[in-house]
Amino acid sequence: MGIVKIDEDLHEEARRASAVMCRSINAQAEFWMKIGMLAEANPTLSFNDIVKQQLVLGDVRVASLTVA
Repeated sequence: MGIVKIDEDLHEEARRASAVMCRSINAQAEFWMKIGMLAEANPTLSFNDIVKQQLVLGDVRVASLTVA
C-alpha cells in the first residue's frame, strides 16, 4: 500500500461522492481508478457496460428493471 497525493478539490469531490455512495473516501477513489483504468483499456464500452461486466465477473445477479 502506498500514499497517493491528489489535488485538494478532487479529494473533496471524492469525500462528497463517498458519502452519497456509502463508501469510504479510499474506496471511492479506488472505484474511480478501477473504472477509469477499465475505460482506458476498453474505450468502446460505456460506464454501464463496464459496471455490468464487473458484476458478471463477480457473479452478482441483478434483476432487470422494466419501465411501465
